[in-house]
Amino acid sequence: MTEDYPDFDPAAVRDALEARRDAVRALGQVSAESRRPVTLDQQSVGRLSRMDALQGQEMALAQNRRRDAELARIKAALERLEAGDYGYCVVCDEPIGARRLQADPAIPTCVDCAADAGRTG
Repeated sequence: MTEDYPDFDPAAVRDALEARRDAVRALGQVSAESRRPVTLDQQSVGRLSRMDALQGQEMALAQNRRRDAELARIKAALERLEAGDYGYCVVCDEPIGARRLQADPAIPTCVDCAADAGRTG
């Protein structure tokens, strides 16, 4: 990693990843109420209101799944950092561009492999 990025500071990267992880976790805690089950009591809530509540709940659950995926990406990046593999593409093992890592320190792939994945998936 150091030969590809002479200014590489593992402690700064770890701090950035941990701060991002903490922020994502905090968002999950704030939105916990939105993911609670919706009551189906027609006496207290009309049909359209229930449908809106169900839609809101599903959107909150989808956001939670995205947060879980982001937490997994951050955990994997921290593991790569500890293993000495941080900054290298998990697909082709080539260096990931420094600007790409600055934009998203948890990014696992280089631009070429990300583009290939977009074309095939």
